[in-house]
Amino acid sequence: MEYYPKLTMIDKTVFKDKKAKYFTLGCKLNFSETATIERQLQEAGIRTARAGEIADICVINSCAVTQEAEKKCRQVIHKLIRQNPGAFVVVTGCYAQLSAERLSKEEGVDVVLGIDKKGEVLEHLGRLEKHTECGEWFAQPTKDVRNFVHSCSRGDRTRYFLKVQDGCDYFCTYCTIPFARGRSRNPFISELVEKARMAADEGGKEIVITGVNIGDFGKSTGESFTSLVKELDGVDGILRYRISSIEPNLLTDEIIDYVAKSRSFMPHFHIPLQAGSDEVLKLMHRRYETALFAAKIAKVREVMPDAFIGVDVIVGTRGESEELFEQAYEFIKGLDISQLHVFSYSERPGTKALKIEGAVSPAEKHRRSKLLIALSEEKRIAFYERFVGKEAVVLFEKPRSGMPIGGFTDNYIRVEMPHDKCFVNRLVQVRLGGFNEDKSALTVTEVIGFADMAESKTSFS
Repeated sequence: MEYYPKLTMIDKTVFKDKKAKYFTLGCKLNFSETATIERQLQEAGIRTARAGEIADICVINSCAVTQEAEKKCRQVIHKLIRQNPGAFVVVTGCYAQLSAERLSKEEGVDVVLGIDKKGEVLEHLGRLEKHTECGEWFAQPTKDVRNFVHSCSRGDRTRYFLKVQDGCDYFCTYCTIPFARGRSRNPFISELVEKARMAADEGGKEIVITGVNIGDFGKSTGESFTSLVKELDGVDGILRYRISSIEPNLLTDEIIDYVAKSRSFMPHFHIPLQAGSDEVLKLMHRRYETALFAAKIAKVREVMPDAFIGVDVIVGTRGESEELFEQAYEFIKGLDISQLHVFSYSERPGTKALKIEGAVSPAEKHRRSKLLIALSEEKRIAFYERFVGKEAVVLFEKPRSGMPIGGFTDNYIRVEMPHDKCFVNRLVQVRLGGFNEDKSALTVTEVIGFADMAESKTSFS
């Protein structure tokens, strides 16, 4: 039931002097979409609340990838309501899609918007009148979701995040994403190229290409991810692109070879492995084996020896015995990669994984996770050490107040130096020094000059 009809014509006088707070859980795609929501509200006259201010509107973009993410979402809702009494509260995102009615009954929540309504937050603010009982919820069955909600925003970041695809048709046994975001869909390449041009016109220099399964791009339009990459490469003003995450079976040799010689695509790949044994990959219903994954890593290293390669791994899935984990550990240890992103398996209602025998205890998941995180740090530090004393071009980002200015090289090495605002959103050629105090970044020993007008893909020398 709709208690307060949304405004069909936006009455901006309702939003005069109103302030909003935003909270995002989950993936880079969610952060991109939140930034787009924030921009839409700002254009309607709603200012983003400063630290310590009480907001009139709170927007939570939720995640449902784990039980912990759902729990944290509820905690965030309650915290924001306490800190912002009387605020109009909107919840959207994956958890909102999967549990819309339940979330609408959380005390203080006014509107819950499913995945197809994520681009309509402004329209559902109505007159900001709090609901006296439970909130409204709008979430059609995921199987019926067909629309694509555009997003190309930077929020408070320097890099832009361009959403090129949504949904997934893979239905891996452990994953709820197809139930939360729907089937794979995308806009036309021409629309995305226009978004990139708009980012360039606003002064953007780097774009991260995001989506749920971006290598599957083209199902809606009869185009291909390779064609998208080539068209984006021709957009003037954008000096750097990064491919956020791409399935190994969809990362073709053609894409790898093109990135190696392209004008603006960086030597940086994020490739989900999820399990390092063929038996567990089969239980997960992944669409490749370890041999294919290893071949992709070898191909990247053949044409881009200095590329950063990040890899996702899930530990403790049902059916992953200690022997299979040891097998996976040795396989991953032997890969020439730069960093791991380690996740502990979380039981998700409605997934086929619940039918698999051999549950792993929380303590054992924690032990395995610690081992892989330690291995990840060994690999990352060894990768960084190769470039100490070398020259590199860094895109510096806007720092937090009182913090050093930081940024990334073309191959995604984190770099820090004392704050100088003239470096923000500039490509700067530097000489890399040793590690900072916590070894999370390399320092700068020499600033050589600005490189904004030069080729941004710089060889180390």
